[in-house]
Amino acid sequence: MNILLCGNEKVFDGALTELISICNKTKESINCYLFTADLTRIKPEYKPINEEQIEFLNKVIKSKNPNNSVKRADITEIYEKEFGYCKNENAYCTPYTLLRLLADLVPDMPDKILYLDIDMMAGGDIAELYNTDVTNYEYAAVREKYGSVLIAPDYINAGMLLLNMNKIKETKLLEKARHLIKTKKMLFADQDAIYRATTKKLLLPRIYNEQSKFNKKDTVICHFCKRLLWTPYPHTENFKQWNVKEVHEVLKCHAFDEDLEEYVKLKNEYEQKNGKVEGKVDGK
Repeated sequence: MNILLCGNEKVFDGALTELISICNKTKESINCYLFTADLTRIKPEYKPINEEQIEFLNKVIKSKNPNNSVKRADITEIYEKEFGYCKNENAYCTPYTLLRLLADLVPDMPDKILYLDIDMMAGGDIAELYNTDVTNYEYAAVREKYGSVLIAPDYINAGMLLLNMNKIKETKLLEKARHLIKTKKMLFADQDAIYRATTKKLLLPRIYNEQSKFNKKDTVICHFCKRLLWTPYPHTENFKQWNVKEVHEVLKCHAFDEDLEEYVKLKNEYEQKNGKVEGKVDGK
């Protein structure tokens, strides 16, 4: 199964937790592509994920299946050519959300790819999702929890996209999305661009991108995205799966305890091995 993740060196915790959860729940092999870029001209902390981190991720997932792999693709040059100084470079999220819109320009990418945001965890075997037939569609996705009410009934959450690259190249979906990114300022830049550029998509049940309920037993992909809460007063929460203490105490989520216990152990091993000074990760 081909998976695409995107981000800089700060997504290491997300990639580690997410890949642990995926590999722990499937017998299929995982071929993970991780798009990254050096965007320090925008912010000093926008450094690409490094080879040291990739090596550790590879070690972890190969321990579960020797056929698993993580491949780093530094696409800085492609990004700068397509999106450098564009209207949506400083949108609601980091510019790394735009990297997936370059997938058709990266050499040797497979025909079918499951794109996942870095703040997701597998609650079940993703083979169930990956094996969805998208032959006649550009991609499969799930409706956005708020956007499908406030924007349009078929408005998608682009955190999970099962991409049919052959159809995408045929309809020029990503090419059209990039044009929108470069010419029109949009509230939810990457997501809006994908939605507006779509010719034909397949809408899937919420279990493949659950955006609000963290303990449902039938969830295949759980999305730790920002959510709106009304009590005790209107506010938002944006705790990610690697914020283990908050996941337990605030979100009351224990569906991924085994995965997160493994993450805490492995992250501390990584910190110790590489002489990091962040301090021990606490899973309590």
